[in-house]
Amino acid sequence: MEYNDYREKIGLIKQGTLSLTSNVEGFLSRIEKEKHLNAFNFVFKDAVERASEIENKILEGKAGKAAGLVVAVKDNISIKNKPLSCSSKILENFQPVYTATAVQKLLDEDAIIIGKTNCDEFAMGSSNENSAFGPVLNPYDNSRVPGGSSGGSAVAVAANLCDVALGSDTGGSIRQPAAFCGVYGLKPTYGRVSRYGLTAFASSFDTIGPFAKNLNDLTLLLNIISGYDEKDSTSQKSGEINLTENVSKSTIKIGLPKEYFGEGLNPEIKTRIEEIINRLPSDNFEIIDISLPHTEYAIATYYILTTAEASSNLARYDGVRYGFRSKDSATLKDMYENTRTEGFGKEVKRRIMLGTYVLSSGYYDAYYRKAQKARRLFKEDFINAFKQADILLTPTTPTTAFKIGEKSTDPLEMYLSDIYTTSANLAGIPALNIPVGFDANGLPIGMQLMAPELKEPELLNAAYLINKFL
Repeated sequence: MEYNDYREKIGLIKQGTLSLTSNVEGFLSRIEKEKHLNAFNFVFKDAVERASEIENKILEGKAGKAAGLVVAVKDNISIKNKPLSCSSKILENFQPVYTATAVQKLLDEDAIIIGKTNCDEFAMGSSNENSAFGPVLNPYDNSRVPGGSSGGSAVAVAANLCDVALGSDTGGSIRQPAAFCGVYGLKPTYGRVSRYGLTAFASSFDTIGPFAKNLNDLTLLLNIISGYDEKDSTSQKSGEINLTENVSKSTIKIGLPKEYFGEGLNPEIKTRIEEIINRLPSDNFEIIDISLPHTEYAIATYYILTTAEASSNLARYDGVRYGFRSKDSATLKDMYENTRTEGFGKEVKRRIMLGTYVLSSGYYDAYYRKAQKARRLFKEDFINAFKQADILLTPTTPTTAFKIGEKSTDPLEMYLSDIYTTSANLAGIPALNIPVGFDANGLPIGMQLMAPELKEPELLNAAYLINKFL
């Protein structure tokens, strides 16, 4: 049975017109039918048994806020006694002994976890081609990428293989695949959602966030997973978000950063976003032009800092403590070297080497220290921009989904896929992808909204209002 969002779903279950068990069985059947999309690394058949238990709780009036919500989880987020591979050979057969805080909060509210989704290895990529499990396919055109690194989660939602999904965003890894797959995807404020249980790529950038087909489900998921966690010292307290058509101000000031609408932006994306801007009524929205002057340095700054952190974080994968270990080693040094050579994929090796280089003696000051100073300039850019505007509106990506293999031989070209998303991670602010239509090839187009730190309520309510004029 079809339903529009979770509120409608829970109503149908309470009325007895929708069986939660059948609903979960239907998702499992569809996952099998759409197996060629390669969205899941692991599927949990025990979800049916849990559905039966939760259905009884719903009917008894004892269920949690997310009772019966079927969730897919990116395979770099820990669930106790379930596989955690980060789509890498080096974590082959590894099962964690604890559950990520974000997932535990969902379980405590009676959500159902249906499986772990495919992703770029250790969340390093913009296309979901860098996975030991093979590439994920875009559901709108199987010859194209779904975006990365959270491509599996985006596809799971877009292809109706679950209700909602969790991903992680280090430089655009939720928003970019959400744009390529035509769904909503939110990178929350850094620290709004606990990182406990998220496998680290770049610890000062990584953020867990939701994918959904609508803003109601996205907001529900965000409300549940948000909040301070004593297991994560970077986590922050946050309040409940309620979507409403009643805006607190007479007008919302929307800033258009001129740097995001210049050379390199696909004309169809630019035209579509301009059409939407022109539709927004002046009594609700004031459109102003603003500047983020350091935007041209975003990609360079981002990749210097994140590869440095990746180099440090991935040093723990050595074949000694857990995961894959090379069998062809005579000495301890050989075992370290062979394990990492055989266990890591090409993109992960590239980033480890870049990170080790920028942290090395003689280059630390020239690269890493300068990049940290530049990061502060990005934060200042956004502080100044939000003195003029409440929300910033930009494209999410410079193009729609590109062909599989099209950019895999040119790392720099691939990295430029994130040119409009990395700045939000550098500044630690929330950013949302909104699906806004399709190009001439029938591929989804995404539009990005950004807000100041912990202003997710304003961000989501602005998106809710903008949706009325799409």
